[in-house]
Amino acid sequence: MSLSKKIDSDYIEAYKAKATVKVAVLRHLKTAIKNRMVEEKLQELPDEMVLDLIAKQVKQRKDSFDQYSKAGRDDLAQVEAQELAELEGYLPKQLSEEELSDAIDKAIADLGASSMADMGKVMQAVLGAHKGQVDGKIASALVKSKLS
Repeated sequence: MSLSKKIDSDYIEAYKAKATVKVAVLRHLKTAIKNRMVEEKLQELPDEMVLDLIAKQVKQRKDSFDQYSKAGRDDLAQVEAQELAELEGYLPKQLSEEELSDAIDKAIADLGASSMADMGKVMQAVLGAHKGQVDGKIASALVKSKLS
């Protein structure tokens, strides 16, 4: 079953179960998928494009959560956290810090990277090889520490 079809079936289940948070999250996700399908003129999006959309929404939720927490709006931060938890269920298992470090070391060795000028190439290689499994901020910090 494709990821799009799984999201559709989960949406129907959540709607029937009156799971309001999950329904809202999946409704936004389904809209993003439909918009991308129209943009790309496709009948169905490949799973990797759907994963990109999910990853974008996860990043948005994390940013919103951070902003609401800093502003002292715990009520809104809690909503974002719930939505984030629902979305993360559709992403592949995240790499541990050790696995991420190994992946970065491998990318640095493969590319022959030696300075901060090569950071973009290393990031692109790591994020491309581990789509949806890496938090960009964490990876960026690790790459910086290894290249500087």
